[in-house]
Amino acid sequence: MPAIAGRIPTPFSCGPAELSHIMAVNSEKPGGAIRSNIESTPQKRKLRSETSPMLENPMDLSARRKSPRLRVNASLHNTPANGNEKGSDEIEMKLYKLPEKRLLDSFNAKSKWNPKDSEQMREVKEALHVSVAPPTIVCREDEQKRVLEFCKACIEQEKAGSLYVCGCPGTGKSLSMEKVKEILVDWTREADFQQPDVLSITCTSLTNTSDIFTKILGRNQTQKKTNGSISSLQQLQSMYSQKTSSASLNMTMIIADELDYLITKDRAVLHDLFMLTTFPFSRCVLIGIANAIDLADRFLPRLKSLNCQPIVVTFRAYSKDQILRILQERLSELPYTVFQQQALELCARKVAAASGDMRKALCVCRSAIEMLEAEMRESTRHSNSLSEETAFIEHTTPAPNNVKKQEIDVIRIDHMAIALSKTYQSPVVDTIQNLPHHQQILLCSAVKLFCGGKKDTTLWELNKSYMNFCKSERVPPAGILELSSMCRVLHDQGLLKLGQSRDDKLRRVQLKADEADITFALQGIRFFRNCLQ
Repeated sequence: MPAIAGRIPTPFSCGPAELSHIMAVNSEKPGGAIRSNIESTPQKRKLRSETSPMLENPMDLSARRKSPRLRVNASLHNTPANGNEKGSDEIEMKLYKLPEKRLLDSFNAKSKWNPKDSEQMREVKEALHVSVAPPTIVCREDEQKRVLEFCKACIEQEKAGSLYVCGCPGTGKSLSMEKVKEILVDWTREADFQQPDVLSITCTSLTNTSDIFTKILGRNQTQKKTNGSISSLQQLQSMYSQKTSSASLNMTMIIADELDYLITKDRAVLHDLFMLTTFPFSRCVLIGIANAIDLADRFLPRLKSLNCQPIVVTFRAYSKDQILRILQERLSELPYTVFQQQALELCARKVAAASGDMRKALCVCRSAIEMLEAEMRESTRHSNSLSEETAFIEHTTPAPNNVKKQEIDVIRIDHMAIALSKTYQSPVVDTIQNLPHHQQILLCSAVKLFCGGKKDTTLWELNKSYMNFCKSERVPPAGILELSSMCRVLHDQGLLKLGQSRDDKLRRVQLKADEADITFALQGIRFFRNCLQ
């Protein structure tokens, strides 16, 4: 048989002389270990039981068999006796007891709310009531700072001035002004300034619009009249025109809420009110509050020409995060958890998308509480109607009862969804959602036209807004006759009010539906989503 090239010699294939030569060569290697080519030959696989225990470190075996947690325990217990045993105990506490403690703290941060407790229910409803001012006003710090700096400058310089606060309903205008008034009174006391006379007026409570001048005059304690024919406005104008008459007067800060109520046909009352701050010796600081953003531009053009236009501070609609923060701030005063976090987030998201009205968010939360009360009444009525056998079965299975009790301890997201549906899903919303496309476009155009506080407009102006809307969205518009017909249909459905006129283009148009209902009804349609933001 021919020899195989490059065959490795083994002890079984070598002669005695070759074997002795191999052993002699290996004996010359360091350590005197006999290393032959026998190791390179395939050997029989060794079993685990055949391996010598001295080949492996016993610590390696124990470490390999133990889990990481057991290894940590072993390392803690194998510390020297003279080591700090307290320190090892603290480490063990941190490793194992800290997550449990953190979980318990999160649950025990607030006690459970008992909706059946009438006192707790009253406290929750009171905390969410619109008329109850929160302890701290958040999300309006910048606006309050601007108003406060304006008032401080007027008092320090003893100079008259006017400021106009505008914004959508429910954006914290009146509440912020009350806070500014409190801060200003404290500041004048600490800074040793003469404290101003503060007069807060809600214009809707006035019988006549000109009665506001009588209230201002009464605040200045100048009630004697030289002539019965002289009006309160004329007395104020005379007083602020003479240095001797106004020198003895304190600074008067007038906060006029619902200022747009003073808009008359000739706009005389509104104009004369702001003109009181322009007299040379005036001691009047006027702060007007209204919803219309462009009220000063549209109704007070003469003030702009006289270079005495009021400073404008705009309160934007609340965002989702701001509404959520305000709700959490109100509920933080309660010692128990009332709402699920997801329920509050749903409320904030829906209200912010519809109008950003904080008062609406508070009403929705109170409505969700009513949903919980209705569920509790239904549960009580159902449990009372059960038979004795069913009651006994439920008594023997405590687990489902415990789950049910846990679910009713807090206002869930389904309660909030029902409350939102009842708040916004009115018949008006259903009617708007079922309108033809061009009638929806016409309503959206009317909302954009009236968003600045405009009360009414002509059919021709509404047509222009409608045409611009269609042009921007690349939709073929309807003609003026078709638009007039659509307005009549919307008038019959109570969404618009259409006046009478011989010329169809001059007919007055008013928006009868609430802007929030129109926005909520159309915001789910992608076509209108960007237009209503």
